[in-house]
Amino acid sequence: MSPAELILASTSSYRRELLSRLRLPFTTAAPGVDESPAPHQTPLERAQRLALEKAMAVAANHPDATVIGSDQVAVCKGELLEKPGSAQRCREQLHWLSAAAATFYTAVAVLQHGRGQTLQFVDTTTVYFRALSEPEIERYIAAEQPFDCAGGFRCEGLGIALFARVVSEDPTALIGLPLIAVARALRQLGHEIP
Repeated sequence: MSPAELILASTSSYRRELLSRLRLPFTTAAPGVDESPAPHQTPLERAQRLALEKAMAVAANHPDATVIGSDQVAVCKGELLEKPGSAQRCREQLHWLSAAAATFYTAVAVLQHGRGQTLQFVDTTTVYFRALSEPEIERYIAAEQPFDCAGGFRCEGLGIALFARVVSEDPTALIGLPLIAVARALRQLGHEIP
């Protein structure tokens, strides 16, 4: 049996670039899921719910495909870290992160709806930030403008210089898609990956 069509339920350029590393043909589809937090839901539960909802939304229209949904929720000192959207909000987030630890929950759901297959997993990454001075924050924001990244930094770029250390099982999880676990799930569902 040939492997099912592969669809990434995401409009994220970061996730698209990551999945392309596995050298499998795939398409992307916008899941159109409301990402608002649900009451009384932990950051981990929110990430898991949204990953599954995204995959299910796309799988409903593509029942014979393998669909990957993913979501990442970050928290530092009890506060959710959203995409800053502006230099001012980015500055505030980086001040909040300075000399602190942030936890990133990257949840993935891989579905083959027509075959009744659902695989789910979460990577938990902890980023320890060094103490950041005001000039360092300003230079970083000017250089990278990471307004579309939770926490206001790009770990795959200059943002790595803001860290003291990172604790994770998968270096790609922090970017938005834990490829080690994704590759394992896709192999399990019949996709050939070396």
